[in-house]
Amino acid sequence: MTRLETEFVAARQPQSRALLVALHGLGDSAAGYRWLPSALDLPWMNYLLVNAPDPYFGGYSWYDFYNPQPDADIARSRQLLFDCLDRQRADGWPTEQTVLLGFSQGCLMTWEAGLRYPHRFAGLVGISGYIHQPRQALAELSPVARAQRFLITHGAWDPLIPVTQVRTQVKLMQEAGLNITWHQLPKDHTIAPEELELIRSFVIAGFSGR
Repeated sequence: MTRLETEFVAARQPQSRALLVALHGLGDSAAGYRWLPSALDLPWMNYLLVNAPDPYFGGYSWYDFYNPQPDADIARSRQLLFDCLDRQRADGWPTEQTVLLGFSQGCLMTWEAGLRYPHRFAGLVGISGYIHQPRQALAELSPVARAQRFLITHGAWDPLIPVTQVRTQVKLMQEAGLNITWHQLPKDHTIAPEELELIRSFVIAGFSGR
């Protein structure tokens, strides 16, 4: 199994071990998130921008969006992501000081990690995505899943993933005891400027003991 390609952006405060891992959406790449460090403006935050494993029209994908049964693709990508996170831990980047952020397909992978990865994150941010097989995920929760912090945002006008679907999934997870902050925003399938301040505040709260 191959490794995920990554691009590292160092914090302006060189001693910091805080890390934000960014997972892009369908057809995008790590390069598409080079704007994120300046947008969030957190001088103590390092960034790991990750490419999904499969080439897709000049970018990459985490799974075949058009496959009605993407279970195998998602499981493989989940393991590749877990391997990447394990390497970060081994290299001195504690998961407890790591935020995982994903958009669209990257949001789905963020859910996969937040629900199943056996270590607690500083926070998980899911933007404009959904949960793959949520009831199965609930049956496979890691021992730390209910201790995770999630920020989930979605557009009221998203033409690709209906907000009603995601809202129902989030409610299911909340009723199962997961700690999820939910925001429905006046946007479509994108990252909106007003979203960035929500994300920034959520990330800072995860490091309030710094």
